[in-house]
Amino acid sequence: MSVLRPHISSGKLVVRSGQRGFADVATLRWDGEAARARMTAILPKSYASARLDAVLSPYDGISRGIIAALKADGYGTAAKPMPVVTGQDAEVESVRLIAAGEQSQTVYKDTRELAKVAVRMTDMLLRGETPEVNDTEQYHNGVKTVSAFLLQPVDVDESNYRSVLVEGGYYTAEQLSG
Repeated sequence: MSVLRPHISSGKLVVRSGQRGFADVATLRWDGEAARARMTAILPKSYASARLDAVLSPYDGISRGIIAALKADGYGTAAKPMPVVTGQDAEVESVRLIAAGEQSQTVYKDTRELAKVAVRMTDMLLRGETPEVNDTEQYHNGVKTVSAFLLQPVDVDESNYRSVLVEGGYYTAEQLSG
């Protein structure tokens, strides 16, 4: 919320539910069903007569629960267009929702590349070497700055999911049409 707080304070972003604290907005165990139930409760209280423009979701499983609640409330129609719904992890079910125009985007992190880096770093540690890192500043855990090897995430949406995920060999076209 620290990134959004200035925009909320200025009125550019409005959180009609009033839920702004971490305990209010966090979804325990990133459970999609819990997210669906929470959104189902929020919609009639906060958006019965107001337009919902966007839902910032940190994980595709949560996004799918949110989208289920939105559709049950009539969103995704000409009268109630689907709001922007974000996600993360490029899970196949969510990529299908992106292709269908229901989920707006997902943050894709190629797990094949993550695995290569993790294996390389582990191998270096096992050989008594210092693992290669490319960031020594961004992550402070409250005690010390933790070095890391960061990979570039990719924003995937309806315009590029085929080129990034299918042509990139992460999914087959058949998996996404399933």
